[in-house]
Amino acid sequence: MKEQTADIVIIGGSVGGVAAALAACRLGKKVILTEECAWIGGQLTNQAVPPDEHQWIEQFGATRSYRDYREQVRRYYRTFFPLTADAAVQPLLNPGNALVSRISHDPRVAHAVLQAMLAPYEHSGRLRIFTGWKATGCEADNGQVRAVTVTQLGSGDQMALSGRFVLDATECGDLLPLAGIDYVTGAESRLETGEPHALEGAADPMDMQAVTHCFAVDYLEGEDHTIDKPKDYEFWRQYQADFWPERQLSWFSPQPRTLKKVEYALFPRDGLFSLWNYRRIIDKELFREGAFASDITIVNWPQNDYWLGPVIDVPGEERLRHLEGARQLSLSLLYWMQTEAPRPDGKQGYPGLRLRADVCGTDDGLAQQVYIRESRRIRARFTVKEQHVNPDCTGTKLAAPFRDSVGIGFYHIDLHPSTAGRNYIDVESVPFQIPLGSLIPEQGGNLLPACKNIGTTHITNGCYRLHPVEWNIGEAAGLLAAFCLNRGSMPSDVHEQGSLLEDFQRLLQDQGIELSWPL
Repeated sequence: MKEQTADIVIIGGSVGGVAAALAACRLGKKVILTEECAWIGGQLTNQAVPPDEHQWIEQFGATRSYRDYREQVRRYYRTFFPLTADAAVQPLLNPGNALVSRISHDPRVAHAVLQAMLAPYEHSGRLRIFTGWKATGCEADNGQVRAVTVTQLGSGDQMALSGRFVLDATECGDLLPLAGIDYVTGAESRLETGEPHALEGAADPMDMQAVTHCFAVDYLEGEDHTIDKPKDYEFWRQYQADFWPERQLSWFSPQPRTLKKVEYALFPRDGLFSLWNYRRIIDKELFREGAFASDITIVNWPQNDYWLGPVIDVPGEERLRHLEGARQLSLSLLYWMQTEAPRPDGKQGYPGLRLRADVCGTDDGLAQQVYIRESRRIRARFTVKEQHVNPDCTGTKLAAPFRDSVGIGFYHIDLHPSTAGRNYIDVESVPFQIPLGSLIPEQGGNLLPACKNIGTTHITNGCYRLHPVEWNIGEAAGLLAAFCLNRGSMPSDVHEQGSLLEDFQRLLQDQGIELSWPL
């Protein structure tokens, strides 16, 4: 078996994994980054999820490097795309003019920009990136990871990776069970956490948020791009959960905050919420005539949320069955829209909807992996609970302050329907901080979380899981590992020793990480 060593090994090329690699390389560390998909970038790329962000993102509330990423996306479009004269001078160009994001953009652009940001370190030899490799083994003791075995998907070749620090930046927290790190899954009990929206009864580790297999489409009126009928179409055509107001393949779903039945529209009409504009990544009106025959949009809607079972900590066959179920649901949604979906003109179906496999870089047209909203979460030295971020609990317009802040973020508490058959939980939150204690396992050691696997609960994961927060988490983890290498200390020392914590927080601020919200 081949052996590779570095100062820091990052398993998982998620949004957090990329941010961690950038941060550690900036401080001169040698880094190995692995990713099981063909593309690095997680939510932004291989899951095809345009950024969900808060309303102040253009001014504050994100790290300098995340803001640099956003500006490089805009620069990419200005440099290589035939924008209209008006669009080219928009300082806050939003390529898709989506309802969900101030900078909705193509996953291929996201991947190109992330590769470019990492390129100087990769070309110098400071960074080595291995795509198509998955963690399959770990040599560890009492929280101290000595080596991680990764296996190349397809060939079965293996490598042993070792470093002074190991970061788990996988979408599901894959290293935690391999390394014997204590962790939590699913929904906690209110008796355990005291959270107003936690389960009233016993905790349920299998109660996790739905996953979604996203895909991209454009629309060519008058053409027929109907896909082959998916094998599970008849099941999904009839399926209706007992908490859902109509069949899932319909234009109706619960409004997440009120749970009242609401009607959606594909294209804008009659004041209805347009699913087409929701996560649109190309607004063809921003580009010169003829550049795009159609808008392009990402389908990540209530209609293709899959909640029939979890994909974490279940036997391999069951996991594959649910992953295929999510895939079949998305294909069935597309087929239903192409053939049977009611139209305002009284007809049925939009056969001109064209699956854009090129956008996702796959043969079947769907994203390279499902969108994972909820990961395994470390049992941390400090766990962020709803009481810290819900304004009904804090009684203020800001969340509970943390002396050990390593960043900030904001998003409402947004939980999609769950594998236990629970409906949306959508609750206000307030601008919050990311405490260092939530990044340090109770056991200590040299493994750090760098994705959605920090010390949150099922409830607070709902506001800590979005793109800019995950980037901040990964960046803070990468800087923490580099700082500890420079100081000859451990993350637990930084958390416990006031002088070390102050020095680390100064480093974070020097690197462009905001530790508190402006009043």
